[in-house]
Amino acid sequence: MTQQKLNTMEAAAFLGVKPNTLEIWRCQKRGPKYSKIGRRVLYDINDLESYFLSCSVYTKETAPQLRRQ
Repeated sequence: MTQQKLNTMEAAAFLGVKPNTLEIWRCQKRGPKYSKIGRRVLYDINDLESYFLSCSVYTKETAPQLRRQ
């Protein structure tokens, strides 16, 4: 079972950001986890999904600990 790998352009489209944003994040050691094989940069789709979920912001209505019973 092979996990899908995306290049920078595909990963950027998945996250809704510009490819340049991912390049800047890599230089700043931020953003989603990636692999580098030679000069190629690849993102695992599961890592992108995890990163996306880690950026979730809770509001009063969505935070479980803030909900009134």
